[in-house]
Amino acid sequence: MLSEMKSFGSFRLDTANHCLWRDAERVSITPKAYDVLCHLVENSGRLVTPNEMLEAIWTDTYVNPEVLRKYILEIRKALGDKPDAPQFVETVPKRGYRFIAPVCAKAELATVHAAEAIPSSTAEVTEPQSALDDRPLGRPPSSDATGFKRSGKFWGLDALLAGVVPARVTSRAMRFMVAILAALVIVLFVVTRHFYLPRTPKLTDKDTIVLADFANTTGDPVFDDTLKTALTVSLNQSPFLNVVSDNKVVTTLKLMTRPPDTKLTPDVAGELCQRVGSKAYFAGSIASLGSQYVLGLKAVDCHSGDTLAQEQATAAAKEKVLDALGRAASNLRGELGESLASVQKLDVPLEQATTSSLEALKAFSLGEKVKNESSSSAGLPYHQRAVERDPNFASGYMALGLDYFSIGELGRAAECYTKAFQLREHASEREKLSITANYYSNVTGELDKAAQIYQEEIQTYPRAFPTYNSLGIVYAMLGQHEKAMKAYSQSLYLAPSVAPYSNIASSLLALQRFNEARQTVQQAQAQKLEDPILHSALYALAFLGADSPAMVEQQQWFAGKPEENFGLSLASDTEAYRGHLRQARALTRRSVDSAIGADNKESGAIWLENGALREAVFGNTMKARQAAADGLTLVPASPGTAAEASLAFAMVGDQARAESLAQELNKRFPRDTQMQLLWLPAIQAQLALNRKNPAEAVNALQAVSPVELGQIAFVNNLSCLYPSYIRGEAYLAARQGTQAAAEFQKILDHSGIVWNCWTGALAHLGVARANALQMKTSQGADAEAARVRALAAYKDFLALWKDADPDIPILKQAQAQYAKLQ
Repeated sequence: MLSEMKSFGSFRLDTANHCLWRDAERVSITPKAYDVLCHLVENSGRLVTPNEMLEAIWTDTYVNPEVLRKYILEIRKALGDKPDAPQFVETVPKRGYRFIAPVCAKAELATVHAAEAIPSSTAEVTEPQSALDDRPLGRPPSSDATGFKRSGKFWGLDALLAGVVPARVTSRAMRFMVAILAALVIVLFVVTRHFYLPRTPKLTDKDTIVLADFANTTGDPVFDDTLKTALTVSLNQSPFLNVVSDNKVVTTLKLMTRPPDTKLTPDVAGELCQRVGSKAYFAGSIASLGSQYVLGLKAVDCHSGDTLAQEQATAAAKEKVLDALGRAASNLRGELGESLASVQKLDVPLEQATTSSLEALKAFSLGEKVKNESSSSAGLPYHQRAVERDPNFASGYMALGLDYFSIGELGRAAECYTKAFQLREHASEREKLSITANYYSNVTGELDKAAQIYQEEIQTYPRAFPTYNSLGIVYAMLGQHEKAMKAYSQSLYLAPSVAPYSNIASSLLALQRFNEARQTVQQAQAQKLEDPILHSALYALAFLGADSPAMVEQQQWFAGKPEENFGLSLASDTEAYRGHLRQARALTRRSVDSAIGADNKESGAIWLENGALREAVFGNTMKARQAAADGLTLVPASPGTAAEASLAFAMVGDQARAESLAQELNKRFPRDTQMQLLWLPAIQAQLALNRKNPAEAVNALQAVSPVELGQIAFVNNLSCLYPSYIRGEAYLAARQGTQAAAEFQKILDHSGIVWNCWTGALAHLGVARANALQMKTSQGADAEAARVRALAAYKDFLALWKDADPDIPILKQAQAQYAKLQ
């Protein structure tokens, strides 16, 4: 088989196998950087514009042109090129790039090199015997790249194969040619067998596999769990192999009435493999042999017990074990049916894909293990230890960020996500995509970009179940709950786990499909799956169904857990919804103390700001100012805290502080979707209302929908619909009763998004005021109909607040307005 090669300097591009070589050594380069280099080499000597390159390489996907700079830097690093004195890639400022090294294209394989050493019958050989004896193999002194050259004539392999041998070729030369021919036949047989004979794959891309625990006989505990984690990372680079998730393993062990920390020996792995409907399990082993380590990998059919494929590798030292394991895993991928091109393209060495520190990988492995066996936050101390052991551990920072996110510490989570993004070259291609998308979603807030990267990852890894779940979260934040449902459902189909169940329940709530949401939660609980989001959804269902005992039951679930502050905050919002403001304040104080005690200050700050907003709208100006300031003092850098504080200050008329915070948020988050399309417009609209300019307020909120229906990451509720509430207030101020009523009714119609937020209670009052306004601007029957609607809405609100604290200013206003209307 001939492979097309393009050579420049000491480098070769093997375009058939997607490899870059420097002499006989393969050069590490990511797939996209390789594609960029290929395009430049194909157009060597010609200026290539960024747009041309983007269209050629990312044909169906929009990519920011800035991404090319990253790949050009990677290419220069791989080639040892310098931008100020380039030998290969020249940058033409503001225009593009040019490949300036001479390029030679030819077909190459070992057989071709061998042929170069064989004389042809058409040449006249006059070289002395000593010249034949002394010349280097495959490159005689008087030859070029195609064979011997004499008087403008060539002779090579074709003559030998035809049986034509020149008379003056010596017997020693003849023996040499026969040996070369024999070697050539062997090479051709092996190549033909490897590349052309049909192979029956041992697995298909629809099969799933279970990973057993490694049998460690070295006596060194650093290999326990660590090698299994490393093997998981290595195999997850493959779009062909599908590893059963740890969550699915833990769930299945529970169904097998085994503890979640059961060691997966080959016997247990085989039984579990059959239970989950997998085709095979992988068994690994490590043993010491003097100063060396011997690793074994074996894929076993879990139904027949037959060995499908096996590999063995030797590591010369402890620090070489991961490298040996990665090589063995790569070979096994090919043996099981994955294409050679796929293995070569998506095979980052394990030390680069994870960490070179076994101690760091050990801590990371323990973190993943306890997280799957216990709760999302349980892995936090282990992941902290992992990045302490290796500060360049990209996946370690990603895992730590997810831990912080699960407990509401979004600021610390963003710091970890940023660090992972900066170190993303120290990760596999698959993890690199996840890290990048997560960075756009949770750090810069560029939700469209995040969705695009997740979709790109799904194209390469169509069975990557966590990616579908992450994509669903992005859609939910954009308010696209139907699309979110489809993504979550696909994640659940590929690998049932608690996260997609919880998220499906939340999206069903947002879509007002309450019975289906309850059924989803029940399905999760039937599989013994639990998490705070699932129980928050149960609390919401109980609240919407006016089921007080069920609400208490869910609060009890949170009690004593690190997430206890979430349950207390939910209870606080419920009391405020009913006008029990004193009880709400006490519960908020408890929720803040609980959050601080669990080292979760950011959630505590958010609960303070939630309280500040309701105090502001209820008419308690001083308490609102104090709560808003306290939240900022607790965690001043939190974007969620600052956004809510700015809105609270705006609601109490503190223009200077509100505008200052808003300007800072705009500066820090210029591309954040929710900040730019939801929070800042709501703040500006409220400030315009304060200036008695309702038209400006309405105009500021024009671009908000449908993002206002999106999930808010840092609050219990999916969304309090603050923009709708403020827009309704703006229409009231503009004396446009019909439009005002529609905005407040929107809040009531989306109770599955609003839950127990104060906007849901005050929307009844807003509808009453809007209809009272319509009554004043209408005549005859229309005016009377509006009066009837207004009275009904006032009654709804006053019934909801029948035992509310009597000194709440907005309640006094409502009572006076109702009495006057009668």
